[in-house]
Amino acid sequence: MPELPEVKVHAERLTADFVGRTLTGFRPITFTALKTFDPAPEAGVGAAVTSIGHRAKFLRIDTGDIGYLVHLMQGGRLKPDEKQSAKPRGGIARWLFDDGPALLLTESGTERKAGVWVYRDSPDELEPVARLGPDADTVSIDELAKICGANSKRLHGLLRTQAIIAGLGRRLSNEVCHRAKLSPFANASKLDRPDIESLHAAIVAAVDESVAFEREQDEMVKSKERPGNVHHRTGEPCPVCDDQIREVAYNRYTVNYCATCQTGGKVLADNTTSKFLK
Repeated sequence: MPELPEVKVHAERLTADFVGRTLTGFRPITFTALKTFDPAPEAGVGAAVTSIGHRAKFLRIDTGDIGYLVHLMQGGRLKPDEKQSAKPRGGIARWLFDDGPALLLTESGTERKAGVWVYRDSPDELEPVARLGPDADTVSIDELAKICGANSKRLHGLLRTQAIIAGLGRRLSNEVCHRAKLSPFANASKLDRPDIESLHAAIVAAVDESVAFEREQDEMVKSKERPGNVHHRTGEPCPVCDDQIREVAYNRYTVNYCATCQTGGKVLADNTTSKFLK
């Protein structure tokens, strides 16, 4: 799933192509495309797009008083649509404009979980946004210390919990823990001040690196093509210490780490019922 850096740069690309253009229509293509009923999506018709930005992993398209919140989920993309075919492959929804290409939301795969919420003035009251914690790239060291101190979750799980810190996913959580030299299963509430400072610096560096990489691309690339020292690199040498990158595998995701850099050389048991290193 695209994380905060990919969504942020995706919004930058769309800004260049669509801000200033007048919306002439919105067309849901699938039954599941539209997640709200009030205000109606047509309420934005006739207004110009004033900005395209993001909140965590959500894109937001603002047209005066009316805005559209978009979640890409795992395989969604927003892209210029020159052909505007009636049944575009993977098509979810389409925005039409006074001139130039339309804007098409597509989703690969069969889940069809990508969608659009319509809001008036601000998306803050929408359920998907109201439950989010602060965006990861806006959290200060002191705020991070309070967040960790109030949560006894394992660090990797805390970083991935959008209601606590928003915008990070599996890849960046792996990379942040490695950069901070902290066990992914460390108890967040037991981190001391130096640990918190290392964690904050790691979040900033990992997000900045990903944003810089994404800005060099013409479009959003697949997860395996994004930069990283440990994510999906099981069995490869750690670029810091040359130890082997290891994993703890779950049904839906994998935690990658370096034992030398992060756990004092101890190998974490590769099952969910074992007693993990704290």
